Order: sequence, then structure tokens, then C-alpha cells
Amino acid sequence: MAQEPEPASLLPRPLLAVALGLPALLAAGVAAVGLFLGAGGKDDPADPSTGHAGPVALVPVPAPKARSDECKALLSALPMQLVSNGVTLPRRELAAPAPEGALAWGDAQHEPVVLRCGLDRPGDLTPTSELRLISDVQWLEVSDGGSATWYVVDRPVYVALTVPPDAGTGPLQDVSTTIRDTLAQGPVQTRG
Repeated sequence: MAQEPEPASLLPRPLLAVALGLPALLAAGVAAVGLFLGAGGKDDPADPSTGHAGPVALVPVPAPKARSDECKALLSALPMQLVSNGVTLPRRELAAPAPEGALAWGDAQHEPVVLRCGLDRPGDLTPTSELRLISDVQWLEVSDGGSATWYVVDRPVYVALTVPPDAGTGPLQDVSTTIRDTLAQGPVQTRG
């Protein structure tokens, strides 16, 4: 009985291997690019839960009175949460090394509200500065881009509260009440 010849492939073996392996390589490449570029919504700007999670990192700034009794009293009296534009923001952990005299409030969807106590006199404080009185506390507003930093200028230590543009007035009101009840009022020093 004569053996029938095996059907011959139309493609040579090396070309056949490439033709079969190419779809697998393509799928692996697409998966790798997806992981590399953050597929799965991880870096999706429409997902607000990704931008503000984890400890708040603060840049060190000169705060010669951050360890003062006044700052210690204020920091221990400040609320564990602030209301910002109708949203309750809990106190946030600060990234190490955390600067002395600093606190922050916020959540995963909102920029943090940051308080620093014991700072140097703000350079923008002059005899002609426009001050705002909130709950018997005098503040100097210094805007920087979208956020604003408000300085308490009539207490024994300078306190700064940096608020994002969408914060509303709640954080200033809450902090003003605590400062009014914790730190003695004094004169505004407009000269260094």
C-alpha cells in the first residue's frame, strides 16, 4: 500500500511561526502600553479620587515661633474637620518630615487647606495693607495663582491659612473662631 504524501504547507515554517506569533506579540504590546500609560482609569482626569490621596507634602518655610506656647495651644485647639464650600474636610496626615507648626485638612477629591503657625511677618504687610476682619481676627490676603494665603496679623504669632480657589469662606471662619478664642489680640505690626 502506497503512502499518501503529507499535504505540504503553503508557507515556509519560519514564516508560519511569525504569522502565528504576531497576534500574541501584538496583544502583549497593547497590554504593556496600557500598563505603562496608566490604563484602567488610574490617571483619568475625570476620576477625582486619584489626585489628593495620601499624606500632604509641605515645603519647609521659616517658622521661628512654630514651637512657641501660642502655636502649641492653637494647634491643639483647631478642629479635626473644616467645612469647605459645603464639604466637610477631615484633618490630613502630613508627609515626613512634617514641618513644625503645620496642619492640613482635605480629602481625595479636594486640594488641601493648610495652616502654618509661627511664621515670620509677611512681607506684604505694610501700613497701607487692606486687612479683613473675620470673627474679630485681622487677616491679610495674599493671592498666588488660584490659591490664596491668609495671614493672621493681630496675634502674638503669625498664622497662615492657604486655601484652594474652591474652598469658600468656611475654613477662614472656623479657624478665625479658634484663633479668637485661643490667642490674645494685639496690635498689627506693619514694620519689621
